[in-house]
Amino acid sequence: MVHDNIENGNIFEKIIKKINYLDLKFDTFLIGSKIPTEILKRGEKNKRKLDLDVENIKKEINREIGKLLEKKLEKEVDFENPDIIIMVDLRKFFKTSQREDIKIRIQINPIFIEGKYKKLVRGIPQTKWPCRKCKGKGCDKCNGTGKMYKESVEELISSIFLEETNGYGTKFHGAGREDIDVRMLGDGRPFVLEIKEPKKRKLDLEKLNKKVNDHSKGKTEYNYLKFSEKKRKVEIKVSSPDTYKLYRALVECDTSIEEKDLEKIKQLANTTIKQQTPLRVAHRRADKIRERKVKDISANIINSHSFEMIVKTQGGLYIKELISSDDKRTTPNVSEILKTKAICKELDVIEVGN
Repeated sequence: MVHDNIENGNIFEKIIKKINYLDLKFDTFLIGSKIPTEILKRGEKNKRKLDLDVENIKKEINREIGKLLEKKLEKEVDFENPDIIIMVDLRKFFKTSQREDIKIRIQINPIFIEGKYKKLVRGIPQTKWPCRKCKGKGCDKCNGTGKMYKESVEELISSIFLEETNGYGTKFHGAGREDIDVRMLGDGRPFVLEIKEPKKRKLDLEKLNKKVNDHSKGKTEYNYLKFSEKKRKVEIKVSSPDTYKLYRALVECDTSIEEKDLEKIKQLANTTIKQQTPLRVAHRRADKIRERKVKDISANIINSHSFEMIVKTQGGLYIKELISSDDKRTTPNVSEILKTKAICKELDVIEVGN
């Protein structure tokens, strides 16, 4: 019954119709099927009873449909990382034997694009930030946009890729994130852009890279774009003990300082800092004490009340709180060492490295 529908083209015809309807462009696929449970159990029972060395009906159907599609479509079956998964639902068909009860569903697997981004201006979040009042629905507070900020690092690149792939949506995975008022300079921060349900998969990344950077108009910059794998979206988030961040901070003090005062800051080099979750992020982060290391630090005076500080730290250390003390929740800290209130007026990430 099922084999007849495979051989006479009924299933193939339905699959092609679905592919054309979705206007899919792909190179590899995998077949899956849904069979009534009782049919599968009966087959396994007969297999054991008669001691038959045969594959079950589900595997046989998947294999036969896959062979036919490989030949007809000139596409390859890929068991590891297919572009699409074609699900043939035969549960109702086994009961009715009606052609219209063969249901086809296609799962379009995501594309992953890896690269590095720079954020050249302040005031832009890394990812889309839903409005706190309406939770993204749109209201008077956000002028109907559903967002706290007009644009983000994610949106400035994803809009171009969604247009090119006709995808459903994106997910931005960054190797950490900087605050909204912090620039990301140097060689950039690693990221993976996940494009969900892309109808088109063959992309000219060099051409798209230029288009994205033109679109961002100097606010952000994206480089080293390449196709990547799903596992990378997790790997770039995992900080090893060797991962470091290099920052430039403009620090302002309540009382006057001299060059000799800044020499004291150097004692923070190779020191482990204990940080209780900063007050400014306590509403969204677990309240606990984290230990992170300052690898190196230097400072140069600008005037009697301000100086520039270059600090290399283990990933995950909060620099603003390292300077201010955050009501003594971070120890040791710059304010404590200088015996004056110090705050971070500007902060730039200038290197993210391993």
